[in-house]
Amino acid sequence: MKKHFLKTGMAALVALALLQSCKKDSTPKGGGDNNGGGTDNGGSTVIIPPNNPDLAATQGFFLDGWQAKTFATPVSPKIVAKPAAGSVTATVDLSQVITKVSKNLFGNNTNPFMGQYVDQPVLMQQLTDLSPNILRFPGGSLSDIYFWNGSNKAPDDAPAQLLNYAGTSASAGYWYGNNTANWTFTLDNYYKVLQQTNSTGLITVNYGYARYGTSDKPAEAAAHLAADWVRYDKGRTKYWEIGNENYGNWEAGYRINLATNKDGQPAILTGALYGIHFKIFADSIRKAAAEVGNTGIKIGMVTTEADEKDNTSTIIQGWNSGAMTTSAASPDYYVVHNYYTPYMQNSSPEVILATPQPATANMMSWVKTSLQNAGLTQKPVALDEWNIFATGSKQMVSNIAGLHAVMVLGELLKNQYSMASRWDLANAWDNGDDHGMFNNSMNSSNTELGAPAWNARPAFYYMYFFQKYFGDRMVSSSVTGSPDIISYGSSFQSGQAGVVLVNRSSLDRAVTVNIKNFAAGANYYYYTLSGGTDNVPFSRKVYVNGAGPAGDSGGPAAYKTIAANSAAIAGGIIVTVPARGSVFLVAEGKK
Repeated sequence: MKKHFLKTGMAALVALALLQSCKKDSTPKGGGDNNGGGTDNGGSTVIIPPNNPDLAATQGFFLDGWQAKTFATPVSPKIVAKPAAGSVTATVDLSQVITKVSKNLFGNNTNPFMGQYVDQPVLMQQLTDLSPNILRFPGGSLSDIYFWNGSNKAPDDAPAQLLNYAGTSASAGYWYGNNTANWTFTLDNYYKVLQQTNSTGLITVNYGYARYGTSDKPAEAAAHLAADWVRYDKGRTKYWEIGNENYGNWEAGYRINLATNKDGQPAILTGALYGIHFKIFADSIRKAAAEVGNTGIKIGMVTTEADEKDNTSTIIQGWNSGAMTTSAASPDYYVVHNYYTPYMQNSSPEVILATPQPATANMMSWVKTSLQNAGLTQKPVALDEWNIFATGSKQMVSNIAGLHAVMVLGELLKNQYSMASRWDLANAWDNGDDHGMFNNSMNSSNTELGAPAWNARPAFYYMYFFQKYFGDRMVSSSVTGSPDIISYGSSFQSGQAGVVLVNRSSLDRAVTVNIKNFAAGANYYYYTLSGGTDNVPFSRKVYVNGAGPAGDSGGPAAYKTIAANSAAIAGGIIVTVPARGSVFLVAEGKK
């Protein structure tokens, strides 16, 4: 970090000297100063142009094809009065670019227990509007018991019974990619959803079968099954990964029956063995990809998100060290998962909203350290499952979960992750302990009562407006006057500046936005999102510029046509960030 700062600082000094020698009318488009409150001072202050940082190794090829972003000025905004300025100031500095914004950070997880939802127009339209860009499939832990080419029968060498972590035998409960029953989701329908929503696929292949398979060479058999999927895929999917959370004792294949194993594997999986198997899978998959012309295929490896010593009861010790050593340079990227809050605790808003900043940074630090200790080169890091584990008060379906999602997205950008996919699109109601972004109306026995089919939860609206009002580059931002206000700054290639503000406290806060190194235009536009008065403090509702849901949960049906709030930049950019709410703001640049 120090080295990067010195490099940036030197570039800024050189740029400043050059600009001071230029004529006033040679200021590049988008330059200018807002004099601390968003107003242009006539160009008397030199504007430092933005730096152009190198692409982080933790992002890599996931930013291939990155595109600049043009902000569409609202056609009929609602003119609103500014609040009185308070003691809180958010400062956004357009000269300090942190990273380009990857569209792959807004992903989500689909799964085979959502039903054949491709024929559900309400959900499909909302999913298209959300623009997740990445949709992971088929799971989740069921990836390790999923046979993509089956309909209702597993391969002969897949046992009917599997062992759990304690050695108890139970029905394997396999899932199949060609099961056309209405309660599940076929592989072909997954491909249709990708096409209809303009999303990129991320497929998790069955690693567990390499452990519990009863053939002479179970790892090779499982790798061959995965390779056949790649052949069937015919180049439609670039991103693949081997297994899901295989370091955990909850995963199929953690413990196997030694009486039926024929290649001398240990009863309990190790990271080192997974790394050896990873190379077998990767070699088979790459060969298959070459056969179908998928030369850009990328394969991810399962990695722990924190030191395994922090969890000695359920996590395989030394997982990262062993897996990274034996897989060596074979992985193209590394996969982590994080559910942020303490497991199955009735966490408060304060606990939940305190997790995104430290957990996201610590997770990246752990993967970097693991690779350094293994003597390996840094490669992209993907967070392809994330949410909260808080239960008991409907936290997962609440406005607080939406606010948490905003912070996670901001912290992922700050820490330069390559890709992220939230878990998940739809699950089961379970009295509000439901990770689903949408009400799963296909699960009639466990659906949200009183909510329409595929009703969107608050997190949908927060993630929709984040992507809509965040630019193509994240820039430096900071807050003074309150530790409860968090800011994430951005810039648009088309000349605007933006900021996302989060208020973690239970009181409304007036925030003045100071945009440095920016030639301000006439107006700023913003959306304000906040919860309702129901189920305090975990409201199941979200209001967008005052518009809320027609029913007991979710948000406004007309979210795409709600007028943006607007005020003049002259006199300062000041907004009220509601208690446990967020503001998504864009300021015009000088034309």
